[in-house]
Amino acid sequence: MGLKYQALLNIFLVFLVCANAELFSNVSDVAGGCNWFRGQWVYDSSSYPLYDSSSCPFIDSEFDCLKYGRPDKLYLKYTWKPDSCNLPRFDGAEFLRRWKGKKIMFVGDSLSLNQWNSLVCMLHAAAPKAKTSFVRGNPISYVTFQDYGVSVFLYTTHYLVDVVQEARGQVLKLDSIQQGNAWKGIDMLIFNTWHWWTHTGKAQGWDFVQYGSTITKDMNRLEAFSKALTTWAGWVDQNVDPSKTKVFFQGISPTHYKGEEWGSRSACLGEERPIQGSTDPMRRPAAAVIVSKVLSTLRKPVYLLDITALSQLRKDAHPSKYSRDHSGLDCSHWCLSGLPDTWNQLLYAALL
Repeated sequence: MGLKYQALLNIFLVFLVCANAELFSNVSDVAGGCNWFRGQWVYDSSSYPLYDSSSCPFIDSEFDCLKYGRPDKLYLKYTWKPDSCNLPRFDGAEFLRRWKGKKIMFVGDSLSLNQWNSLVCMLHAAAPKAKTSFVRGNPISYVTFQDYGVSVFLYTTHYLVDVVQEARGQVLKLDSIQQGNAWKGIDMLIFNTWHWWTHTGKAQGWDFVQYGSTITKDMNRLEAFSKALTTWAGWVDQNVDPSKTKVFFQGISPTHYKGEEWGSRSACLGEERPIQGSTDPMRRPAAAVIVSKVLSTLRKPVYLLDITALSQLRKDAHPSKYSRDHSGLDCSHWCLSGLPDTWNQLLYAALL
Protein backbone atom coordinates (compact mmCIF):
# COMPACT_ATOMS: atom_id res chain seq x y z
CA MET A 1 0.00 0.00 0.00
CA GLY A 2 2.86 2.37 0.84
CA LEU A 3 4.53 1.86 -2.54
CA LYS A 4 1.24 2.34 -4.40
CA TYR A 5 0.58 5.52 -2.43
CA GLN A 6 4.07 6.85 -3.20
CA ALA A 7 3.63 6.05 -6.89
CA LEU A 8 0.32 7.90 -6.99
CA LEU A 9 1.88 10.83 -5.16
CA ASN A 10 4.76 10.98 -7.67
CA ILE A 11 2.30 10.98 -10.59
CA PHE A 12 0.35 13.79 -8.94
CA LEU A 13 3.51 15.86 -8.38
CA VAL A 14 4.59 15.40 -12.00
CA PHE A 15 1.12 16.49 -13.11
CA LEU A 16 1.28 19.52 -10.82
CA VAL A 17 4.66 20.62 -12.14
CA CYS A 18 3.52 20.22 -15.75
CA ALA A 19 0.31 22.13 -15.03
CA ASN A 20 2.28 24.97 -13.47
CA ALA A 21 4.66 25.04 -16.42
CA GLU A 22 1.68 25.27 -18.75
CA LEU A 23 0.12 27.99 -16.60
CA PHE A 24 3.16 30.23 -16.63
CA SER A 25 4.20 29.57 -20.22
CA ASN A 26 1.62 32.09 -21.39
CA VAL A 27 2.14 35.66 -20.20
CA SER A 28 -1.64 36.19 -20.03
CA ASP A 29 -1.76 33.81 -17.05
CA VAL A 30 0.99 35.50 -15.03
CA ALA A 31 -1.56 37.23 -12.79
CA GLY A 32 -2.22 33.84 -11.16
CA GLY A 33 -5.99 34.10 -11.10
CA CYS A 34 -6.18 37.78 -10.15
CA ASN A 35 -8.25 39.98 -12.44
CA TRP A 36 -6.16 43.16 -12.54
CA PHE A 37 -8.81 44.95 -14.62
CA ARG A 38 -11.81 44.68 -12.33
CA GLY A 39 -11.88 47.16 -9.46
CA GLN A 40 -12.27 50.85 -8.66
CA TRP A 41 -10.30 54.09 -8.37
CA VAL A 42 -9.13 55.12 -4.91
CA TYR A 43 -7.83 58.54 -3.90
CA ASP A 44 -4.19 58.38 -2.76
CA SER A 45 -2.61 61.73 -1.93
CA SER A 46 0.68 60.30 -0.65
CA SER A 47 1.89 58.01 -3.44
CA TYR A 48 0.86 59.68 -6.69
CA PRO A 49 1.71 60.92 -9.24
CA LEU A 50 4.61 58.61 -10.08
CA TYR A 51 6.60 61.44 -11.70
CA ASP A 52 6.56 65.19 -12.27
CA SER A 53 5.62 65.98 -15.87
CA SER A 54 7.80 69.11 -15.83
CA SER A 55 10.85 66.92 -15.16
CA CYS A 56 10.27 64.54 -18.08
CA PRO A 57 12.16 65.62 -21.24
CA PHE A 58 10.22 63.24 -23.50
CA ILE A 59 6.62 64.26 -22.81
CA ASP A 60 4.48 65.33 -25.76
CA SER A 61 2.91 68.78 -25.48
CA GLU A 62 -0.62 67.53 -26.17
CA PHE A 63 -0.52 65.49 -22.94
CA ASP A 64 1.23 68.02 -20.66
CA CYS A 65 -1.92 69.37 -19.04
CA LEU A 66 -0.29 71.23 -16.13
CA LYS A 67 2.07 73.08 -18.47
CA TYR A 68 -0.91 74.32 -20.47
CA GLY A 69 -2.88 75.61 -17.52
CA ARG A 70 -4.98 72.86 -16.02
CA PRO A 71 -5.88 74.35 -12.62
CA ASP A 72 -7.00 71.21 -10.73
CA LYS A 73 -4.69 68.37 -9.65
CA LEU A 74 -7.05 65.81 -8.15
CA TYR A 75 -6.79 63.66 -11.28
CA LEU A 76 -3.11 63.03 -10.41
CA LYS A 77 -3.95 61.39 -7.09
CA TYR A 78 -6.03 58.35 -7.99
CA THR A 79 -4.71 54.81 -7.87
CA TRP A 80 -6.30 51.72 -9.42
CA LYS A 81 -7.36 49.12 -6.84
CA PRO A 82 -8.31 45.68 -8.23
CA ASP A 83 -11.10 43.94 -6.29
CA SER A 84 -9.29 40.69 -5.60
CA CYS A 85 -5.61 41.61 -5.17
CA ASN A 86 -3.07 44.40 -4.91
CA LEU A 87 -1.51 45.90 -8.01
CA PRO A 88 2.30 45.88 -7.70
CA ARG A 89 3.81 49.34 -7.54
CA PHE A 90 5.85 50.17 -10.62
CA ASP A 91 9.59 49.81 -10.01
CA GLY A 92 11.36 51.54 -12.88
CA ALA A 93 14.85 50.57 -11.75
CA GLU A 94 13.83 46.91 -11.60
CA PHE A 95 12.15 47.23 -15.01
CA LEU A 96 15.37 48.57 -16.53
CA ARG A 97 17.43 45.80 -14.93
CA ARG A 98 15.08 43.06 -16.10
CA TRP A 99 15.02 44.38 -19.67
CA LYS A 100 18.70 45.27 -19.91
CA GLY A 101 19.90 45.08 -23.50
CA LYS A 102 16.34 44.65 -24.82
CA LYS A 103 14.10 46.47 -27.31
CA ILE A 104 10.52 47.42 -26.46
CA MET A 105 8.16 48.80 -29.10
CA PHE A 106 4.72 50.38 -28.97
CA VAL A 107 2.95 49.99 -32.31
CA GLY A 108 -0.18 52.04 -33.04
CA ASP A 109 -1.75 55.48 -33.08
CA SER A 110 -1.66 58.45 -30.69
CA LEU A 111 -2.96 56.28 -27.83
CA SER A 112 0.24 54.26 -28.25
CA LEU A 113 2.10 57.58 -28.17
CA ASN A 114 0.27 58.36 -24.92
CA GLN A 115 1.38 55.09 -23.29
CA TRP A 116 4.91 55.28 -24.74
CA ASN A 117 5.30 58.82 -23.35
CA SER A 118 4.13 57.57 -19.99
CA LEU A 119 6.55 54.63 -19.83
CA VAL A 120 9.66 56.60 -20.81
CA CYS A 121 8.74 59.28 -18.24
CA MET A 122 8.28 56.61 -15.54
CA LEU A 123 11.63 55.04 -16.40
CA HIS A 124 13.36 58.44 -16.48
CA ALA A 125 11.95 59.23 -13.03
CA ALA A 126 13.41 55.96 -11.74
CA ALA A 127 16.84 56.62 -13.25
CA PRO A 128 17.09 60.42 -13.67
CA LYS A 129 20.90 60.38 -13.97
CA ALA A 130 21.02 57.65 -16.60
CA LYS A 131 22.40 58.75 -19.95
CA THR A 132 19.68 58.78 -22.61
CA SER A 133 19.29 59.43 -26.32
CA PHE A 134 16.00 60.64 -27.78
CA VAL A 135 15.02 60.53 -31.46
CA ARG A 136 11.66 61.81 -32.68
CA GLY A 137 10.85 60.48 -36.14
CA ASN A 138 8.12 59.26 -38.46
CA PRO A 139 7.13 56.49 -38.23
CA ILE A 140 9.75 55.55 -35.58
CA SER A 141 10.68 57.45 -32.42
CA TYR A 142 12.68 56.05 -29.54
CA VAL A 143 14.33 56.71 -26.19
CA THR A 144 17.40 54.67 -25.26
CA PHE A 145 18.53 54.38 -21.66
CA GLN A 146 22.16 53.89 -22.55
CA ASP A 147 23.38 52.78 -19.12
CA TYR A 148 21.05 49.79 -19.41
CA GLY A 149 20.95 49.27 -23.17
CA VAL A 150 17.14 49.49 -23.04
CA SER A 151 15.45 51.10 -26.06
CA VAL A 152 11.75 52.00 -25.98
CA PHE A 153 10.41 52.56 -29.50
CA LEU A 154 7.21 54.02 -30.87
CA TYR A 155 6.14 52.89 -34.35
CA THR A 156 3.30 55.15 -35.50
CA THR A 157 0.64 53.43 -37.58
CA HIS A 158 -3.05 54.23 -37.36
CA TYR A 159 -4.51 50.93 -38.57
CA LEU A 160 -1.74 48.29 -38.15
CA VAL A 161 -2.51 47.25 -41.74
CA ASP A 162 -1.03 49.18 -44.69
CA VAL A 163 -2.19 52.41 -46.30
CA VAL A 164 -0.68 52.68 -49.79
CA GLN A 165 -0.59 55.70 -52.09
CA GLU A 166 -1.81 54.62 -55.53
CA ALA A 167 -2.89 56.52 -58.65
CA ARG A 168 -6.53 56.42 -57.49
CA GLY A 169 -5.61 57.77 -54.02
CA GLN A 170 -4.82 56.43 -50.55
CA VAL A 171 -5.86 52.78 -50.30
CA LEU A 172 -6.40 51.08 -46.95
CA LYS A 173 -5.40 47.45 -47.54
CA LEU A 174 -7.14 45.28 -44.95
CA ASP A 175 -5.14 42.16 -45.78
CA SER A 176 -1.63 43.62 -46.03
CA ILE A 177 1.00 44.34 -43.34
CA GLN A 178 4.23 45.06 -45.20
CA GLN A 179 5.21 47.55 -42.49
CA GLY A 180 5.37 44.61 -40.09
CA ASN A 181 8.95 43.99 -41.18
CA ALA A 182 9.92 46.85 -38.84
CA TRP A 183 8.43 45.01 -35.84
CA LYS A 184 10.51 41.84 -36.19
CA GLY A 185 13.30 41.13 -33.75
CA ILE A 186 11.76 43.23 -30.95
CA ASP A 187 11.75 41.74 -27.44
CA MET A 188 8.41 43.21 -26.38
CA LEU A 189 5.61 44.47 -28.65
CA ILE A 190 2.57 46.44 -27.43
CA PHE A 191 -0.02 46.92 -30.22
CA ASN A 192 -2.98 49.29 -30.43
CA THR A 193 -5.52 50.49 -32.99
CA TRP A 194 -9.09 51.71 -33.09
CA HIS A 195 -9.59 55.49 -32.86
CA TRP A 196 -8.72 56.27 -36.47
CA TRP A 197 -11.24 53.71 -37.73
CA THR A 198 -14.05 56.04 -36.64
CA HIS A 199 -12.77 59.13 -38.49
CA THR A 200 -14.77 60.46 -41.44
CA GLY A 201 -14.53 63.38 -43.86
CA LYS A 202 -11.20 65.22 -43.98
CA ALA A 203 -9.95 63.34 -40.92
CA GLN A 204 -10.37 59.97 -42.66
CA GLY A 205 -7.04 58.35 -43.47
CA TRP A 206 -7.96 56.71 -46.77
CA ASP A 207 -9.80 57.27 -50.08
CA PHE A 208 -10.55 53.59 -50.78
CA VAL A 209 -10.70 50.32 -48.84
CA GLN A 210 -9.35 47.11 -50.37
CA TYR A 211 -9.89 43.55 -49.19
CA GLY A 212 -8.64 40.87 -51.55
CA SER A 213 -9.52 42.04 -55.06
CA THR A 214 -12.52 44.10 -53.90
CA ILE A 215 -12.06 47.88 -53.71
CA THR A 216 -14.78 50.15 -52.30
CA LYS A 217 -15.08 53.78 -51.23
CA ASP A 218 -15.99 52.72 -47.70
CA MET A 219 -17.06 49.83 -45.52
CA ASN A 220 -18.79 49.29 -42.19
CA ARG A 221 -16.07 50.42 -39.81
CA LEU A 222 -16.45 47.56 -37.34
CA GLU A 223 -16.32 45.04 -40.19
CA ALA A 224 -13.20 46.70 -41.60
CA PHE A 225 -11.62 46.80 -38.13
CA SER A 226 -12.33 43.10 -37.64
CA LYS A 227 -10.78 42.15 -40.98
CA ALA A 228 -7.67 44.25 -40.30
CA LEU A 229 -7.25 42.84 -36.81
CA THR A 230 -7.58 39.32 -38.21
CA THR A 231 -4.78 40.16 -40.68
CA TRP A 232 -2.66 41.42 -37.77
CA ALA A 233 -3.37 38.20 -35.82
CA GLY A 234 -2.12 36.22 -38.80
CA TRP A 235 1.06 38.32 -38.82
CA VAL A 236 1.63 37.54 -35.12
CA ASP A 237 1.11 33.81 -35.61
CA GLN A 238 3.47 33.75 -38.56
CA ASN A 239 6.25 36.05 -37.32
CA VAL A 240 6.46 35.99 -33.53
CA ASP A 241 8.63 33.53 -31.62
CA PRO A 242 7.14 33.49 -28.08
CA SER A 243 10.47 32.34 -26.60
CA LYS A 244 12.03 35.60 -27.76
CA THR A 245 9.17 38.13 -27.92
CA LYS A 246 6.34 38.98 -25.55
CA VAL A 247 3.27 40.45 -27.25
CA PHE A 248 0.59 42.66 -25.70
CA PHE A 249 -2.49 44.33 -27.12
CA GLN A 250 -3.53 47.62 -25.55
CA GLY A 251 -7.29 47.38 -25.10
CA ILE A 252 -9.70 49.94 -26.52
CA SER A 253 -9.21 53.34 -24.92
CA PRO A 254 -12.59 55.09 -24.40
CA THR A 255 -13.58 58.69 -25.06
CA HIS A 256 -15.70 61.02 -22.90
CA TYR A 257 -17.45 63.36 -25.32
CA LYS A 258 -20.98 62.38 -24.24
CA GLY A 259 -21.69 63.69 -20.76
CA GLU A 260 -25.03 61.90 -20.56
CA GLU A 261 -23.05 58.68 -20.03
CA TRP A 262 -22.29 59.89 -16.49
CA GLY A 263 -25.27 62.20 -15.94
CA SER A 264 -23.81 65.47 -17.22
CA ARG A 265 -24.80 67.88 -19.99
CA SER A 266 -21.20 68.50 -21.08
CA ALA A 267 -18.15 66.55 -22.19
CA CYS A 268 -14.95 65.97 -20.17
CA LEU A 269 -14.07 69.65 -19.63
CA GLY A 270 -14.24 70.57 -15.95
CA GLU A 271 -14.47 66.99 -14.70
CA GLU A 272 -12.25 66.53 -11.64
CA ARG A 273 -13.14 63.09 -10.29
CA PRO A 274 -13.61 59.57 -11.69
CA ILE A 275 -17.02 57.98 -12.06
CA GLN A 276 -17.77 56.42 -8.68
CA GLY A 277 -18.06 52.67 -8.25
CA SER A 278 -16.50 49.68 -9.96
CA THR A 279 -16.06 48.58 -13.56
CA ASP A 280 -18.98 46.13 -13.34
CA PRO A 281 -21.73 48.39 -14.74
CA MET A 282 -19.68 49.66 -17.69
CA ARG A 283 -20.97 48.65 -21.13
CA ARG A 284 -18.26 47.08 -23.29
CA PRO A 285 -17.68 48.90 -26.62
CA ALA A 286 -18.23 46.88 -29.79
CA ALA A 287 -14.59 47.36 -30.80
CA ALA A 288 -13.44 45.79 -27.52
CA VAL A 289 -15.65 42.77 -28.19
CA ILE A 290 -14.00 42.37 -31.59
CA VAL A 291 -10.53 42.59 -30.04
CA SER A 292 -11.35 39.80 -27.57
CA LYS A 293 -12.83 37.65 -30.34
CA VAL A 294 -9.80 38.01 -32.61
CA LEU A 295 -7.32 37.41 -29.79
CA SER A 296 -9.11 34.15 -28.96
CA THR A 297 -8.19 32.82 -32.43
CA LEU A 298 -4.43 33.31 -32.04
CA ARG A 299 -2.12 30.33 -31.74
CA LYS A 300 0.66 32.47 -30.23
CA PRO A 301 0.27 33.98 -26.73
CA VAL A 302 -0.87 37.62 -26.68
CA TYR A 303 -1.74 39.34 -23.40
CA LEU A 304 -4.68 41.75 -23.50
CA LEU A 305 -4.09 44.86 -21.42
CA ASP A 306 -7.81 45.19 -20.89
CA ILE A 307 -7.80 48.87 -19.94
CA THR A 308 -11.23 49.69 -21.40
CA ALA A 309 -13.53 49.50 -18.37
CA LEU A 310 -11.12 51.03 -15.86
CA SER A 311 -10.47 53.90 -18.30
CA GLN A 312 -14.19 54.42 -18.88
CA LEU A 313 -14.39 55.52 -15.25
CA ARG A 314 -11.79 58.28 -15.77
CA LYS A 315 -13.84 61.10 -17.28
CA ASP A 316 -11.59 63.46 -15.30
CA ALA A 317 -8.27 62.41 -16.84
CA HIS A 318 -8.38 63.98 -20.34
CA PRO A 319 -6.51 67.11 -21.51
CA SER A 320 -9.84 68.73 -22.57
CA LYS A 321 -8.64 72.27 -23.45
CA TYR A 322 -5.36 72.09 -21.54
CA SER A 323 -2.88 71.14 -24.25
CA ARG A 324 -0.72 72.75 -26.91
CA ASP A 325 -3.66 72.80 -29.32
CA HIS A 326 -6.46 74.85 -27.78
CA SER A 327 -8.61 74.81 -30.94
CA GLY A 328 -10.69 71.80 -29.86
CA LEU A 329 -11.75 69.76 -26.87
CA ASP A 330 -9.65 66.63 -26.38
CA CYS A 331 -11.65 63.98 -24.53
CA SER A 332 -9.90 61.03 -26.15
CA HIS A 333 -6.25 61.34 -25.08
CA TRP A 334 -5.02 61.45 -21.47
CA CYS A 335 -3.03 63.86 -19.33
CA LEU A 336 0.48 62.93 -18.22
CA SER A 337 1.13 62.26 -15.46
CA GLY A 338 -2.14 60.37 -15.39
CA LEU A 339 -4.13 57.37 -16.49
CA PRO A 340 -1.60 55.81 -18.94
CA ASP A 341 0.77 55.42 -15.96
CA THR A 342 -1.73 52.87 -14.64
CA TRP A 343 -1.73 51.11 -18.02
CA ASN A 344 2.03 50.73 -17.61
CA GLN A 345 1.64 49.54 -14.02
CA LEU A 346 -0.61 46.83 -15.40
CA LEU A 347 1.98 46.02 -18.06
CA TYR A 348 4.60 45.75 -15.31
CA ALA A 349 2.32 43.48 -13.23
CA ALA A 350 1.81 41.18 -16.22
CA LEU A 351 5.55 40.95 -16.79
CA LEU A 352 6.15 40.04 -13.17
